[in-house]
Amino acid sequence: MILFRHADPRFPFLWEDAAQPAARWHGKGEGPVHYLADTPDGAWAEFLRHEEIREPEELEGVRRALWAVQVADLEDVEPDLAEGILLGDPETYEQCQKEAARLLSLGLSGFRASSAALLPGGARGWIVNGGLQEGPDRRGEVWVLFGRRPDLVGWRAADEGRPHPDLLLRVRHFGPAPLPSQPAVREET
Repeated sequence: MILFRHADPRFPFLWEDAAQPAARWHGKGEGPVHYLADTPDGAWAEFLRHEEIREPEELEGVRRALWAVQVADLEDVEPDLAEGILLGDPETYEQCQKEAARLLSLGLSGFRASSAALLPGGARGWIVNGGLQEGPDRRGEVWVLFGRRPDLVGWRAADEGRPHPDLLLRVRHFGPAPLPSQPAVREET
């Protein structure tokens, strides 16, 4: 299986020690834990959500490596959590971390979960049929892998890339959605 991961281009695509900052599925000092998406857009969406990038102008300074990573022998296990927790903001991370610890205690090397960063159908790709067309909707997934993983082979798909601005509309951002801006009302005199 090929999965995708974004990374700072100055560093390898996987963590090798417990110095990794805490995230949804692991607490401080519990790493390394690797988060890989089933689509390139899913990997980019995770970055956009984490960095709270919402506007196309904010993408101009983004320069991230995008890696295609070959993974074998994945356990097809999902966390036992309500959807609101799986897709929630950082306030839900503690519950996710406890569930990940439970799965690790069962001897699993990892699991898969719905992408918290993509809106429903946001993992769709593109097809060519009379020009470029949106592909079918699909659920985005994240694979969470525990521990050092020297068995994984990665290919740098982009060294200093950024996502297309249309992805911003498919990201489940933290907090409430901002209100659409209202056009200025011109008063007649």
